[in-house]
Amino acid sequence: MVSLPATSLPCLPEAALTSVADEVFSGLSSRPKTLSPWLFYDAAGSRLFEQITELAEYYVTRTEREILARYAPEIIAATGDRPVTLIELGAGTATKTGLLLQAALRRQGSLIYHPIDVSASALAEAQQRIEEELPGVTVQPQVADYTEGLGEIAANGCRRLVLYIGSSIGNFDPPQALQLLREVRRQLVPGDALLLGVDMVKSRRVLLRAYDDASGVTAAFNKNVLNRINREFGSNFNLRLFRHRARWNEEHFRIEMHLESLIAQCVLIPALDLEVKLARGETIHTENSYKYTGERVERLIGHAGFRLRSSWSDPLEWFGEYLAVAV
Repeated sequence: MVSLPATSLPCLPEAALTSVADEVFSGLSSRPKTLSPWLFYDAAGSRLFEQITELAEYYVTRTEREILARYAPEIIAATGDRPVTLIELGAGTATKTGLLLQAALRRQGSLIYHPIDVSASALAEAQQRIEEELPGVTVQPQVADYTEGLGEIAANGCRRLVLYIGSSIGNFDPPQALQLLREVRRQLVPGDALLLGVDMVKSRRVLLRAYDDASGVTAAFNKNVLNRINREFGSNFNLRLFRHRARWNEEHFRIEMHLESLIAQCVLIPALDLEVKLARGETIHTENSYKYTGERVERLIGHAGFRLRSSWSDPLEWFGEYLAVAV
C-alpha cells in the first residue's frame, strides 16, 4: 500500500484517496502503463462524460434509451407474474432507469428501487429526481462497489430484478466479466432475474467515431485522468504532450483508449514518490470497451449461472438488452 503524506492532499475520504493512490502507483509503475477507467469519474470527468452521451457520434446511450422506451413494459412482463424489486448496479444518476420504473409501476402500483453506486452525490441526485417524478417508487440507495451487499437486499415476496445496463460489462476483460456475473448470481435465488445491457460488434468506422469524436470531447475526457492526478497528487503531467488514441482491437473484440506520449518525458508524482518515464510514442492504456455478439452474450450468461429468457435490440442491432433468469 502506498503511504501518502498528510500535506497537499485533496479533501477526499481517506479510503477513497488510498484506493486512487494505489491504482495510480500500480498502473504507472507497470509495463505497459495503465490507468483504470474508474479513475475517469471525478467531478470534471463525470461532466465530460455527460457531454459525450449527447454527442451525435456516441450512439450507446441514445440507442439504449430508445430500446428501453419501446420495450420497457415487455421487459418487465418477461420477468414473470410476481411483482419485482429493482436493484441497479453502478446506477449513477439513473437517467434511463426511469423508463423501467414507470413500466413496473404501471403493472404493480408501487415498488422499491435499490440503486447501488460508489458515488453518494449521484445517488442523492437520482433519489431526489425519481421520488419527485414517480411517487410510487421508494428509493433505497446504497453507496458501495458493484456487488457488495447485493444478497442482503430483501425480496419481501417479490422477484429481484438486477439491472446492469449501459454496457458497463464491456469495461471488464472476459474473465472479469464472468466473475462479476457469477458473483451476482451467487447472491440471488433461482427465479430472480438479470437485465444486461450490451454493446454489440459493429463496423470499425462507427466504433472509432464513437470513441474519438470530431469535437474532441472524448479526448478531453481521456486526458482529464492526468489532470486528476495533477490535482490530487501534485504531479506535473503536461496535457499538451499527450494525444488521445482510440483503437479497434479486432482480435479481442474491443475498443481501446490510450494516451500517447508525443515526446520522451519524465513526470514526477511527489505525493506517491514516483517518477514516470515515457518514451516517445509510448502509451498509457486507460480503457477497454468490449463489444459482443449474441452468441458470446448467451455463452457468458450461461456460464454465470443464468438462463437467457428474452432479448431486445434496436433496428440496426447496435445494442442489446438481455433478460436472464437465475437457475
